This record gives sequence, C-alpha cells and structure tokens, in this order.
Amino acid sequence: MAHAETRFRTAATLTCVLTAALALGGCAAQSSAGGTAPDKAAVDADACQRNQDAGTITYISGYGYSASAGQLDVFLAQELGYFDDLCLKVEINASGANGQQLVASGQAQFTALGSASDVMLAAANSKNLTAVATYGTTSPFSIFGNEKLKSLKDLEGGSLGYFINLTPIASAMLDNAGVDASKVEMVKMTNYDPTVVVRGQVDAIVGYASNQPQSLKAQNQPFSEFLPEDEGVEGTYNVMEVNSRFLKEHREVAADFMRASLKALQYCLDESDACIDKLAKLAEDNNQGAAFPREQLARTWAVESEWVRASKGGHPGVHTEAMWEPEYKLVEKYGNVKSVPKIADMMDTELVADLYDGDELIWPEAGK
Repeated sequence: MAHAETRFRTAATLTCVLTAALALGGCAAQSSAGGTAPDKAAVDADACQRNQDAGTITYISGYGYSASAGQLDVFLAQELGYFDDLCLKVEINASGANGQQLVASGQAQFTALGSASDVMLAAANSKNLTAVATYGTTSPFSIFGNEKLKSLKDLEGGSLGYFINLTPIASAMLDNAGVDASKVEMVKMTNYDPTVVVRGQVDAIVGYASNQPQSLKAQNQPFSEFLPEDEGVEGTYNVMEVNSRFLKEHREVAADFMRASLKALQYCLDESDACIDKLAKLAEDNNQGAAFPREQLARTWAVESEWVRASKGGHPGVHTEAMWEPEYKLVEKYGNVKSVPKIADMMDTELVADLYDGDELIWPEAGK
C-alpha cells in the first residue's frame, strides 16, 4: 500500500507487515460464511443467493488488528456473524501486504487507507479503485516532539523525523506556522519508538495522533504535540476502497459488505470495551498479541472513535466531495504529483449514504 504506509503504527506492527510480504503465514487469514445459507439469514433467499454467487470477498487489513475504523469493524462483523447474516463469504488477510495493489488488480476486493490524501496520491498511479467510505473529517496526523518545542517555528535549526514521506498535511502545517523548511533537518525514520523525541535523538516526528503520542502519555513522558487544526489545516480520517470492477458488477453485494461492517462499527462505538476485548483476543489468537496488546488498542480506539463521531459526514462512513476538497488542495500543492484525478472520479458518495434511513442503518429482515 504505497502511500497508505504514511499511517504510523508500532514497530511490531510494521514487522508483521514486512514479514507478511514474504510469508503470509505470520498473520492468519480468516473466513466467514460457507456455501449454504445460514438458518437465520437476515436477507431473503434471492439476496442470499446473490451474495453467495459473488464468491469470496477478500479484505486486506493494512495494519493488522489495529483499532481503527475501516479495520476493526470488518473483524468484528465477522466475529459477530454479521457477514453470515447477509450470506457473505469474507476472507480477511491481516498481513497488510500490498493491499491497494491486490485490490486494484482484483485479487482482493476491499482495503482501507489512512486518509483521503493517501487515496489521492496513490490514484496518480493506481487504477480500478473507488473510495466508498470516509470515516472522519479530522486529520489523524500530528507533529509531536521534545517538550522544549513551544511552537513549530522552534523546529528551525532542529530536526524533524518522518516515515516513508513527509505528508501533505505535515507540509501544510509547517507552511502555515511560518516555518522555513530549509532550516529544518528532515530525517527519514526507521525506529518507531516515540521516546526518541524525549531523548533528543530528533526534535520532533510526524506521527499518528492516536498512537505514538498516546504511548508517550501512557508512559507519563513529557512532550509537545501540534495538531493540524492548530495550524488551520483540514483533513480526513480513514477511507475504505473497493475494486471498481467488483463494485460495478456486484454493487448490491458491496453494499451488503459495507452494511455489515458499519453495523459492527456502531457496535464498537456503543460497546467499546466489549469490542476491544474481542479484537485483542483475535490478535492474540493469531499470534499478534504482542503487536496489538489490549491497552494499546483501547488507547487507539478512545481517540479514533471520537473522530468517527465528529465526522462532518454525519453517519459513520458517509462521505461527500466537499469533505475531501481541503485535502485535495493540499495534495495539489504539496503532493509532488503532476496531476490528481478529479474527486468525483475517485469516490462513490451514494453507496454508504443509501444504507441509512434517517438516523438508522438499514438492516434487512428476511420476508419483510
């Protein structure tokens, strides 16, 4: 997932991702539903047959068992039987290896990326992908650093670490704060330990607000943090993408996949402790407990669930072109790409919106 990797997780997570690229056995795949209709399917016989005829739907989790929207809800939809209820056969690949490439090529059908800018940057080189859900209008990034930093301007003469690339969001933050980037040493990081800023190995890092800074808080480490909104920068949080050909040929099936996932997402919003318990057990059962301990998952979801609740899209997953426009401008200015496809060409705004009736997610009942 070329640009989605700008989302930062723990070193152990990345170890799983990199290892899985060589041997997928490190993060087990899981399946849901079989070849026959469950006894108490929520859908009628015709819809059940339609969903079964679509075959196996493969979802690639870019960050293992992370407690993030567009990820934990897929795991929970499987665990809670929601995919079974809709006669969907779903396989989850938690390896995180090449998710976007696999979906674009049709070897998988769904994957999640960290923000709309990730989608936009990748769209210049990837075809056959459509964004069907955006889970928030809060940028997930932050710049966190040594406590001596009182403003981003204080980075001049110091160093700023980044992973993979300096995101458009971070570039805009520096620009808006009046930072002369030529006076900041940019350091490509390989160590995901957030305490490097406390120890002064780098002055600050572009990180993920629900992860590394939360780890420092849990350790009672003193640090400074600067959020995009502090500098007037708008962004988005997490995007679900689907193979465009699959969406065209199996639109109702894709809608039911999202329906089940969103039902599970609401469960996680309403019953966060139970949700995290189930996710932590899944990670443990699939030999990823060390990478995704329960306390870390709980810290992450405590932050990210609020991003879902605060989304300008209203209902979870619903998105509009307007939600992407501020970030689109940032990608055009800071993304180092020749051209970016039109927003309308990258997203489907109706699939998820049509799953809601007023304030309620539509959940079918067979025979009604």
